[in-house]
This record gives sequence, C-alpha cells and structure tokens, in this order.
Amino acid sequence: MIERHPDRRPTHPGAMLREIILPSFNKPKAEIARLLGVSRESLYSILNEDRPVTPAMAVRLGKLCGNGPGLWTRMQAAHDIWQAEREIDVSEIPTLDAA
Repeated sequence: MIERHPDRRPTHPGAMLREIILPSFNKPKAEIARLLGVSRESLYSILNEDRPVTPAMAVRLGKLCGNGPGLWTRMQAAHDIWQAEREIDVSEIPTLDAA
C-alpha cells in the first residue's frame, strides 16, 4: 500500500466529489443536490471545500454513490485531524501513563 507523505494534506471529500465522482454521473449539480435532498448552496459549499461532510451528508452521499457513509466520514476525519494537528499547540499538554 502506498502511504501519503505526512506533510501532504488529505483530500477534502468535496474535492473528490467535484473532480471525480460528480463528473462520472453526468448530471447537473442542481439535480445532484435535489437527489440528495439538500440545497444547491449546501452542495456547492462542500464542493468548494468551505464546509465539511457531516455524518448526515455522508449517509446521503453513501446512498447516492453506492459506497456507504464510511468512506465520506473517514475522508473528512483524516482531513480535519491533519488540519487540527497543525493548528493546535499541544506542547504544554503532558502525556500521562496509566497506573
């Protein structure tokens, strides 16, 4: 298995949707939003990587794409954790050992 370089940010699920998944459906984004039961604005916010894929959206995307919600939540979690590790200073927090 090929490993991602640790300095490379994991792909936002919106980028995967925008670049790979939605073009393969050959349907307008407005129709995709309607099929998902969300507003076009909500879908566009995810596609523009302005909003995360929530668990509720992951369920919708998993059904629409036929791959289940797990893929979408794992992608979002990897993206969020990578970002948080670079933004949050934990140098003052000790690591405790169990007694």
